[in-house]
Amino acid sequence: LAVEEVSENSVTLTWKAPEQMGRSGLDGYVVEICRDGSTGWTAVNKEPFLSTRYTIQDLGSGDKVHVRVKAVSASGTSVPATLEQPVLVREITQLPRIRMPRHLRQTYVRRVGEAMNLVIPFQGKPQPRVIWTKDDQPLDTSHVNICNTETNTIFFIREAQRSDSGKYQLAVQINGAEDKATLDIRVIEPPGPPQNLKLVDIWGFNVALEWTPPVDNGNSEIKGYTVQKSDKKSGKWFTALERCTRTSCTISDLIMGNTYSFRVFAENASGLSEKAAIASGVAHIKKTKTVCQPEKIREWDMMEPPKFTQPLTDRTTTRGYNTHLFCSVRGFPQPKIIWMKNQMEIREDPKYIAMIEQGVCSLEIRKPSPFDGGIYTCKAVNPLGEASVDCKLDVKGKI
Repeated sequence: LAVEEVSENSVTLTWKAPEQMGRSGLDGYVVEICRDGSTGWTAVNKEPFLSTRYTIQDLGSGDKVHVRVKAVSASGTSVPATLEQPVLVREITQLPRIRMPRHLRQTYVRRVGEAMNLVIPFQGKPQPRVIWTKDDQPLDTSHVNICNTETNTIFFIREAQRSDSGKYQLAVQINGAEDKATLDIRVIEPPGPPQNLKLVDIWGFNVALEWTPPVDNGNSEIKGYTVQKSDKKSGKWFTALERCTRTSCTISDLIMGNTYSFRVFAENASGLSEKAAIASGVAHIKKTKTVCQPEKIREWDMMEPPKFTQPLTDRTTTRGYNTHLFCSVRGFPQPKIIWMKNQMEIREDPKYIAMIEQGVCSLEIRKPSPFDGGIYTCKAVNPLGEASVDCKLDVKGKI
């Protein structure tokens, strides 16, 4: 039973039909009123009617009336449905309506110790009556402060506690017409530590760990776990794995010869648990015996017979101007270089200067004359063989 509309001389009611009609069915409804201060109820309709909506007419402006509705059948009348508060007969220029902010239409999450200051606007004329409840019970005003103005209601908690979580009901009423909204609040804190952490297996440089979820999740879903390791030498803790979503893991790349301890933190939307689960045992990574077999180095045969990589080239020069002949050779052992002119070996002749550097052979002919022209040969010899190259030298000028 609810008030749909109030004017200066009428009240319109709506209600729902009974869930059970009985064997004789339903003949209709009877609406009764009782003026405030009186104890007598008077029916306002002479005959039962079947509609679940009725307007009570000819009321006086400013009257307060109690209203109830009975279902009527051949077997008699039902227990009446009665409005909890009397209806003040006066015109409602604007029906009550709650304008719930968007961020409060879903679960509102805060951490333990944080303040909550929620402003919820509403509308209605004349000014609506504001009623707050939690789980259908009145609020504890020693902890929750409610401040109402003409256009909004303010919900304030100085320091949130886990017990403040729950569904809060807000209702704004004007003479039986009302609007309702629900505010879902969740207060969270870091979870407790994981349980039953143990070393399952140790092999090579790896360790397998297992644990169970914390007993207290901090009123928030567990997002994951952080696994840390500490070696006995340094005693410092280092993060080995973050946000592991399972309750088991494998820690790899441990150092041979070290002894490790392990601990695990749980994490939710509020952060990591203050305490960690510490494994009772330690993991010792044993040293493995390794046999070093040096790689056999292949002996390269560097021996090579002489081979010219750059031959001599024919040259033409002018009488009296020094000239040079060049070629390059390789071979090991380093070959002996022999210069020849017209198949005759050149020996200790001051006219010629022979040099070899980095495999480049050169022969300088000083102030040549036409008699110095001819076929020049460079011959390279080592124990593995020999090679030679030739060129022709022309010297221009009068004899």
